[in-house]
Parts: sequence; structure tokens; C-alpha cells
Amino acid sequence: MVMFSIIICTYNREKYLYTALQKMAENDFSPMLYEIVLVNNNSTDSTEEECRRFHADYPSIRFRYFVEEQQGLSHARNRGIREAKEEMLIFLDDDSFVHPSYLKNLSNHLVTHPEIQAFGGKIIPLYESGDPPAWLSTWSRSWVSALDMGDQIRLFKKKQYPVGANMGFHKSCTHTAGLFNTELGRCKKNLMGGEEKEFFFRLRSRNVSLFYLPDIAVFHAIPESRTTLSYVKRLGDGIGSSERMRCLRKGNGVFLKRCIEEILKWGATLLLWCYYILTGRTTKGNVLVLFRWHVSRTLFFQGAEKG
Repeated sequence: MVMFSIIICTYNREKYLYTALQKMAENDFSPMLYEIVLVNNNSTDSTEEECRRFHADYPSIRFRYFVEEQQGLSHARNRGIREAKEEMLIFLDDDSFVHPSYLKNLSNHLVTHPEIQAFGGKIIPLYESGDPPAWLSTWSRSWVSALDMGDQIRLFKKKQYPVGANMGFHKSCTHTAGLFNTELGRCKKNLMGGEEKEFFFRLRSRNVSLFYLPDIAVFHAIPESRTTLSYVKRLGDGIGSSERMRCLRKGNGVFLKRCIEEILKWGATLLLWCYYILTGRTTKGNVLVLFRWHVSRTLFFQGAEKG
């Protein structure tokens, strides 16, 4: 029997939070086998009221609410880990809506494959506008946290890793690799990241395999604000800054290697740009170049603001 702690960290997402909690509560799974750990990272909206409403509407769910005063997603996730009572941890975004069989499917996988210690699942974008942005391509799907590696269980490859909107691991992994790096990750409205990548790479370096489980799926709400060119620029800045911090923390050699990798990515980006121009899909090509420019400028020259 597998028991879960579902950790949801939230900051000013009153619009989505109740639905995210409701979808989990209505899963085809016994409420005796999981708890929801909600970590409010200093929200200024009606997050607390929405949590009270959920707790009143679903009294059979083990629901535990905490406020983490240290600002930042990594701080909130680490608080969730410390508060979790069960050994298998699931992390979901506050705008991720789970499939009705999410927990049942995950439990079946873990019983059948006890070697699974860390995992990620399929993430399906749910565009509020009704349509994906014109710039979306195979190479930019990760910008909206989309993840689809097929319909079979498989390992994440060397440079792949689970995405925060739908990921998890056994609590013992934190004894193996530590907690999330609080120097990385989003803080309030910035778009820094890197904490998931850094954590899972640490796990992999300690011989922990990362499994992709296709049938633990979530629908991830994508507001129109995340489909604008302004968002693409801010995301590129955040990723470049995060990569600069992550690599410099490991030493100049790692940073130099990452800079060389960035130059190679420019070569691939320009080839893709030519392909999209020649096939009449100018927007897709131009936005790939725009994104790469914003990653490079903060990677090479400066860090984005933390806050």
C-alpha cells in the first residue's frame, strides 16, 4: 500500500486554487491514503479563504495548511517536505488539475515497480484563450510547461528531468540529495527557475533514476499573459539568470561549459530560424531567436532581479 503527501505551494492564485484542490479530492482513490499539504507563500489575495472553503466542502480529506514566510517557491517546497507525514511526495502547481485516475495510476505503478523513487508525468496545457500561441512549436513547448514523452513508461534522458507542475519522489531522496536550492526558483512574480533541474541532476548523480509515467497526467492552466512576447522575454531572462547562478555555484569550469553549450544552442536556433522562415512560419522562428537572446544576455552578463 502506497500513501502520499500531495504538496501544493501557492502564491496569489485564488483563481485556480480551489479547482486544483477539488480535482484532487474527487480522484478515484481512498482519502485515507493521502494528505494534501498546502503551503501559502505569503499570498495577499483570498487564498486562505479558498482553503477554508475547500476544507469545509471536503471534510473527509486530510488537508493541512501552512504559511511559509520566507519568500520563494523553493522555500515553500522545502517547507512542504518538512511538514509532509507520508513518505511518497507529490508536487503539483496551484493551477494543475489532475486526471481523475491520477492517484490510482500512480499507486499501481509504484506497487508494480518498487524501484521507482523519482518521477514526473504528462502535462497538458489548458489555454484559457482556447488556442495555443502562434509562436508555439516543438522547441518552445517547455515554455508553457508542456510535457509529453509518449504513452510508455520510460526514463528521462541525460538532460531531461520532471517538471514542477507534476513531479514527485520518495522522501528518502532528500536524505540522498538534500532539499531544493533556495537561491534558485521563482520568487513572487519573477520567472527564475532552475531549482527542479538542479535537484533532479543531484539525484541522478547519486544513481537515482528519473521515471516518466505517462498516465499520471495533469491539465495545466495557461492564462493569456503566459502567451505574450513580454512573457517570453521575461522567461528567457529568468532562465539565463538561473543557469548563471546554478553553474557559477559549481565553479568556473561548469560555467564555461554551460557558456559553450549556449553558443552551440545559438547554432541550432539559427538553423531552426532558417527552417521556419523558409516554410513560411516566421513567428515561430523569430520567437525562438528572441528567447535565445534573452537567455544569453543574462547567462553571460547579468542576473535577473530576484523578486
